[in-house]
Amino acid sequence: MSGAASAVTHLGGGLLLAEVLGVRPVMASSAGFVASVLVSYGLQRSWVFRSSSGHLSAGGRFLTVTAVAFALNAAILGLVAGPYLIVQGIALVAIPVVNYGLNSRWTFRSG
Repeated sequence: MSGAASAVTHLGGGLLLAEVLGVRPVMASSAGFVASVLVSYGLQRSWVFRSSSGHLSAGGRFLTVTAVAFALNAAILGLVAGPYLIVQGIALVAIPVVNYGLNSRWTFRSG
């Protein structure tokens, strides 16, 4: 559910910008990605991992993981040719795998 909410925020915002407002795909996707960060952090911290880590610690780590995912997203959008929706779909499959692995083992780990 968390990933879906984040993906809908990312994809919906990017699609609106790219297809309706004519923003270049990498910029449109980047804006959608940024919007999805708040949704993702809130849901992952409180619901997915039920973390009691402080916001300062978890938030900093989460932003580091997000920077890795942001770079991966931009690389996929910049390197893979094709219609926006298909290329962004590829990124939206790769990014959650990276995010979950890093967030479960580092960002929100207990103890």
